[in-house]
Amino acid sequence: MTVKTETWAALRFRETKRVTLIGAVVNLLLSAIKIAFGWIAQSQALLADGIHSLSDLMSDALVWFAAAHAAQGPDSDHPYGHGRYETLATLGLGILLSLVAVGIIWDASSRLFSPERLLVPGSLALAVALMSVAAKEWLYQFTMRVSRRVKSDMLRANAWHHRSDAVSSVVVIFGVAGTMAGLPYLDAVATIGVGLMIAHIGWGLGWPAMQELVDAGLEEEQLEQIRNTILSVNGVKAIHMLRTRSSGGLASADVHVLVNPKLSVSEGHMISQMVMDNLTDDIEQMSDVTVHIDPEDDEVATPSKDLPMRDAAEQLLSQCWREVPGVVQHERMLLHYLDGKIDIELFFPLHAYRGSDDAQELTSLLQSGLKEQSCFGKVRIYFG
Repeated sequence: MTVKTETWAALRFRETKRVTLIGAVVNLLLSAIKIAFGWIAQSQALLADGIHSLSDLMSDALVWFAAAHAAQGPDSDHPYGHGRYETLATLGLGILLSLVAVGIIWDASSRLFSPERLLVPGSLALAVALMSVAAKEWLYQFTMRVSRRVKSDMLRANAWHHRSDAVSSVVVIFGVAGTMAGLPYLDAVATIGVGLMIAHIGWGLGWPAMQELVDAGLEEEQLEQIRNTILSVNGVKAIHMLRTRSSGGLASADVHVLVNPKLSVSEGHMISQMVMDNLTDDIEQMSDVTVHIDPEDDEVATPSKDLPMRDAAEQLLSQCWREVPGVVQHERMLLHYLDGKIDIELFFPLHAYRGSDDAQELTSLLQSGLKEQSCFGKVRIYFG
């Protein structure tokens, strides 16, 4: 399981680093071009779009930093790994975009109410906006393909950041074209539209990241896949108390699995190991699984937490059965803690068997001896 996690993390980091580097180069060029030509062509919307591209560049740096740290394996200070660095980066990116949006909308709104401050863009701004749409849409498609391949919410968020830049450039085109047609306020209106889009993207990034930080569970579709995988394991009768969470594109789960109460410890352990192996094999992002084996449904059964453990139980049984002849011949005793009672199985050597009537009488004497102790349940005896 550890090897798989490290390999998956290494793959995600390599792909994230590659796509982020390409995106950073494109964003650097676009932000420089749009800010420069927005100034030259007197387009406030194009200037705002350039700032948006600059925020994309900052987000690329944030993604790079988070991916580098998230790829590190667990250590003594971070026993669950470093995946939350990616989540924090996504939340930070959402906050950053929201602040950028507020600044852009504030400035454009003030210009709308001060006609003398309105800018009049030229055809050069239109050409730059068209170029930006093509470049950013390509960057969105490229980043989204990689995010699906490595199942990275952070890359998916960055891809939508690129798409928002492409859409904002379309808004800029309409604003610039409208201003050139004799409606000077349209450039400022388009700027406000760009700001609102940026704010929407900021919320779309920040809210899921916040949910992940507070350990929100996986989606119902993923939960159903997990349930089906667990129930397919031979020996699993039912499951309950399934809990999941995600961290940096990886998922973890813990679950209570109901098995036959008379299984050996080693068989119960084998079932839990199979559940863990199947989940990490069938669900690519699953990195950590904790399985609690239950001999009964502890959501409905009477709790057994106050029952005596073996040493104390054996002392009580010795007192209860001190008058029962032949009980000392037993070779082995199994204790089953079920439904708030301790059921007992005693194993006698075959030579102690004296017929079914004697066996039934011994069982009756043993059961009667337990009347004084409410913590004990049924007694069964075996010869062999």
